[in-house]
Order: sequence, then structure tokens, then C-alpha cells
Amino acid sequence: MPEYKAPLRDIKFVMNELLDSEQHYANLEGAEDATPDMVDAIIGEGAKFCEQVLSPLNQVGDTEGCTWSEDGVKTPTGFKEAYQQYVEGGWPSMTADPNYGGQGLPSSLGIVMSEMVGTSNWSFGMYPGLSHGATNTIEAHGTEEQKQTYLTKLISGEWTGTMCLTEPHCGSDLGTLRTKAEPNADGTYAITGTKIFISAGEHDMAENIVHIVLARLPGAPEGTKGISLFIVPKNLPNEDGSSGERNAVSCGSIEHKMGIHGSPTCTMDYAGAKGWLIGGENAGMRCMFTMMNSARLNVGV
Repeated sequence: MPEYKAPLRDIKFVMNELLDSEQHYANLEGAEDATPDMVDAIIGEGAKFCEQVLSPLNQVGDTEGCTWSEDGVKTPTGFKEAYQQYVEGGWPSMTADPNYGGQGLPSSLGIVMSEMVGTSNWSFGMYPGLSHGATNTIEAHGTEEQKQTYLTKLISGEWTGTMCLTEPHCGSDLGTLRTKAEPNADGTYAITGTKIFISAGEHDMAENIVHIVLARLPGAPEGTKGISLFIVPKNLPNEDGSSGERNAVSCGSIEHKMGIHGSPTCTMDYAGAKGWLIGGENAGMRCMFTMMNSARLNVGV
């Protein structure tokens, strides 16, 4: 079985000699805890997790893959347990806002961890990677109530996130998007439509999945100017913040792919699912690019 060995010498050379991270962190507001000893300890522990936990699962994920049934999507053997270790280690919250449970460490440390996770097991890395995009979007455009409800759970890693853009008839041309959002009497919206190619759209690793969904309001302008963005959770949050009753969203199938079999690429069906508008009416494209830019950086890494 191929083994992954984190290139710590190269990583530390880039951080310390090329980027002078010690001086950078010393001048960075909120990065007081990122001392050289702390940074070395974090990178070292991250390397151990990737080498000892994620790397051995890489081949398992590729050969076993994810399996779909009407009850949901089952991830490969060991993935669920590895994700729990990932959460317990505090890795999802490392660079997040302390006001919502994050540790507030510099984003560059998060990039180092993302690189090691992705290199040791890219399929596994897709799950927290999508969550980071959802987190960034809610943080940038959500209301305070939405942040309290969803950010705390996404940052802790208890819940994961997705971005739901593509539809069967439109790939890059989102202006022809058909998923609709009908207003409900309580201020929420009923989301109806089908999305395809949704990475980590359904799985058994977290108790809830927060979908960030593009949809069109009644009477909205044509094209991309008439698209809005909605938070549509798999399970509706209870008043105490816990995961509650099932929302009207389901995974109809998963794709058969050439690679990254340990990460399900899902067809998601929304049948009047309850959603919450984020970022204002017809502002979906602008808000979505917060999420897309995060995804592009992760793909670049």
C-alpha cells in the first residue's frame, strides 16, 4: 500500500525562510497564539493525522467507494471514524472566527493542513473542503441568526456543508437555472428542483448537511440577475440548535467516476424543501462567488 509522508522540511522551509511566517504572524491581528513552537506543534500533529489515519484509507476509499441506497449514502470503511477523529482534533475550527467557536489561527496554517489532507487522501478532503466554502458564504452574507444557527455547527465539524449550483440542463450557464423558491407564510421558502454533481451532498459522516442552493424567486429577472441563494439543511434545526426533523431533500443517485470514489458526487432532489434566503433577493451570484473563490483556492492547493 502506498504510504504518505508529509514533507515537513519543505513546508517549514517555505513558511520560515521564504514567507517569514513568524514575523508575519507577529504583526497579524488575532494571531498572537501562532508562536513558532505552536505552529510547529500544529503542523506536526496534522502530519501525524494525515500519515497515520488518512493515508491508509486512501486506497480503501478508491477501491470500495461510496454506496447509495434509499436510506442514504454510505462512505467507505473507516471514513466515518476518521472524520470523528478529525472533528475531535479541532481541525475544522482551526482558522475560523472565535465568535462562533473557531480558534482564530492564521488562514495560511489552514492551507498547510488542507495540502496535507488533500495529498494523503483527496476523497476525504472533499468533505471538510466543501464545508469551508459553506462556512465562508454564511460568514460573509448571513444574518446573525443564521450565523448562530449554522456557523457554530459547521465550524465545529458537527455538520458539513455543500454548494448546489449545477442542474441537469445547465452546467456553466447558470442563467438558465430552473430551481424555484416559493415564499412561505413564515418567511422561509419552499425550494423545488434538482441539482447534479453535488460533492458530499449525502453521506453518513455527520448528523446534518447544510446545502447552499441557488434558486429563482417568483417574478425574478431572467438570467443570472434573477438568481438568489438559500440555506437548505438536510435536517431542520431545532430551537436548541440540534439537528431536527428531516427536510424535503434527498439524494436520488451518485455518479460512477474515474476517481475520488471515496467522495460521493450526488444528484440532489429538493421537493418543496424549507430554505432560508441568504444575502438578499436576486443577489445569489454575488454571494455564490464567495463560495466559489474558496473552492478554487482549495482546488489550486
